[in-house]
Amino acid sequence: MGDGTVSRFLQAQPDTSAPSTGETKTAAPAADATQDVSPIIAELATRQSVLTQGSAYAQVAAGVLAADARVAEAELHVAQLRAQAASKNWWPTISPRITLTSLGDLVADLVINQVLFDNGRKKAERDLAKADVELAAVALSESSNDRVYDGLVLYLQAEEGRAAADLYGQALKDMGQFEWVMNERVKGGVSDFSDLHVLKQKLADLRARDAAAREKTARSVAELNAMSAVSLSDQRGLRGMGTTHSNTSLDVLRAKVERDRQLAQAKIARAAHLPGLSAGGGIRNGGEGLALSVNTEQMLGIGTGASLQAIEATKITADRKVTEAQNISQRAIESDQRSIAALKRQAAEAEGLTAQAKTNLDLFQRQYDAGTRQVMDVVSVYETFLRSLEKQLDLKFQAARAELDAAKRLGVLADGAKI
Repeated sequence: MGDGTVSRFLQAQPDTSAPSTGETKTAAPAADATQDVSPIIAELATRQSVLTQGSAYAQVAAGVLAADARVAEAELHVAQLRAQAASKNWWPTISPRITLTSLGDLVADLVINQVLFDNGRKKAERDLAKADVELAAVALSESSNDRVYDGLVLYLQAEEGRAAADLYGQALKDMGQFEWVMNERVKGGVSDFSDLHVLKQKLADLRARDAAAREKTARSVAELNAMSAVSLSDQRGLRGMGTTHSNTSLDVLRAKVERDRQLAQAKIARAAHLPGLSAGGGIRNGGEGLALSVNTEQMLGIGTGASLQAIEATKITADRKVTEAQNISQRAIESDQRSIAALKRQAAEAEGLTAQAKTNLDLFQRQYDAGTRQVMDVVSVYETFLRSLEKQLDLKFQAARAELDAAKRLGVLADGAKI
């Protein structure tokens, strides 16, 4: 008869104790579907955010989550109500029936129907409703993590723009000093006007990059504040992420839930091809119209056997999809970790190269002061130093974005218990 089948004859199974009283009792599931502890939801609820409490990252996350429309939460509530309704599907169903007799009289009756044996369909319907709740919970976690990720990406863009603007601001002061010296040399006839023209072009390029960085900051801050419940313009800093012990991505959890849904749907489809037993009829006149009936939803045909085989093959396919999702997720997680480590190493190397470039710049500056170097020689070395600073800045924020990508994949940008 299978596990979880709804039947009035469960007491007739071997090793099943009879009720202590002579009263006939209705067979009910051992526990409500809504009362079962879902391992998927438990996994989501126990996930801890990697964002350090009190950090700028945590403040951004709190702000953007507070302004969330919570559409996924509403869908989860709907799925929970459907699961609650499905948990009572083993109870008898009653509906009114009103007919007009040949004598012109209206006859009212109540029709009752109780499934006695359904090949596991009712339990599969409860499992399907439970899987829908789990799927909605995964979607809620994905939605919250995506929103926090979008907010933090905007925050990183704003921080990168501020850092670049500071860098170019200092470069404009230094290059402006070089321009003043060159201008005085041109006035005195010591240098050619072409060198001054080259310096002016370099200054114009720096001003353009400085303006672009400031515009990037203003745009990112405006968009971030638009998606937040509070102003985040004053937040600063990049040190806001810790470590996580979770190694299961949200994609794997979604694949597991979708497998459970497919298995439940396969059981329902299988039960539709098999005969079931139910009791029902009108309860008018003392219930004289009640009767047992055996029926199937799907008519039997030549292709019924192949249909049942296809349903069984669906179970194997669903399991393989979970395995495939686990392999893809593990490969992506390993790639994320390697990318983060590589970017941090490159940033450290860029910092060393920047220190060397600064040493060369100081040396050329001393030689210029001593009269053994020209202004354009110092300008060339300064541009090398500036490119090193730009490279270091770019690698720093690439590593920060890579950490965000890894945390988003694992779904640990928001506390599961809070969402």
